[in-house]
Amino acid sequence: MPDRLAAERRCRVGLLAFGDSITNGGGELQWGVALQSWASWTARALGVPYSGYAVDGATVAGVVGEQIPAFTHRTDPSARYDVGCLYIGVNDVRMPDWDRARFAAGHERALAFLAQRCDRVLTATAPLRLGVPRVGAEMGQLNAIVRSGASAHRALVMDLSDFGARNHVMADRVHPTAFGQIAIARRALAVLAADGLAVRVDPASLIAYETSRSGRLRGDVTYVYRSLRERIRAGLGVRAGLRSWVPRRPTP
Repeated sequence: MPDRLAAERRCRVGLLAFGDSITNGGGELQWGVALQSWASWTARALGVPYSGYAVDGATVAGVVGEQIPAFTHRTDPSARYDVGCLYIGVNDVRMPDWDRARFAAGHERALAFLAQRCDRVLTATAPLRLGVPRVGAEMGQLNAIVRSGASAHRALVMDLSDFGARNHVMADRVHPTAFGQIAIARRALAVLAADGLAVRVDPASLIAYETSRSGRLRGDVTYVYRSLRERIRAGLGVRAGLRSWVPRRPTP
């Protein structure tokens, strides 16, 4: 029996992640560094395989109704994971029909699913300064729901409420840059390490880049242009009576 239990503890298949475009990753280079999912960086830093099911534009209903069934269909149902990650809600909270109770129910279902299959479950709050225009008080509601659900299912919480540095978030104030994804991964790893999980490497040490004065100037000009474009779109949305719209990656 002890040998069997030891074998079961060893038989883990890495990190499993559900979410939206932030967890799906993708996008353009930043100083030659490819934009990869924070969850993927986290798996690399832990030295474990990565299984990602996140989909661009996903809501919590998409996680429960599409991503979890996709996982169940493609994966051995007996497989267990070292870590299960869930970062969702950015699209939900920006919808005109934002429903706190509906989101809470879906978020808890997703956490319960992960808790059955993962040694540790990690979820995340969202930045309070999210979007153009900013979402507002609903962000506090979203984060309270995330924390409550995490407490009910003994999940770890990665706090991103203060996330949003200039070089960490794109001009839409929603999607992380390549460096932002790494910054999120480092926060995730700090939470996991505090819970006793061994971190093999700092993801920031896995990249190399060089900056230049002309490149920085070009980047600043591009950022200002894109920020203005987002503000104009936001203004048009307000005039049309829309509180916001589903987040997407900004086009080049």
